[in-house]
Amino acid sequence: MNNISNIAGTSTANLLKEKGAVEKGGGESFADKFKSALNEVNDIQKESEKAIADLATGQVKDLHQAALAIGKAETSMKLMLEIRNKALSAYKEIGRTQL
Repeated sequence: MNNISNIAGTSTANLLKEKGAVEKGGGESFADKFKSALNEVNDIQKESEKAIADLATGQVKDLHQAALAIGKAETSMKLMLEIRNKALSAYKEIGRTQL
């Protein structure tokens, strides 16, 4: 479920297994994986907003945890924007190819 934070921890062997599953028709489609990643980023953003609200109202129990939640949300949003930009770039490139 925690796809975003596990990107760096994915081994080559696991990537090859997933590639094999996709080639055989099994596994999730790109759209499904992208949608689940967007939902995960949304959940992280909500946690960050709660941490910011707790900071503003003085209800924060651990400042370090709040700062980590905010940083995690920022990093995950940047990653998602880069993925979106790469997907749009690939789509435009495919549209420019001649048949």
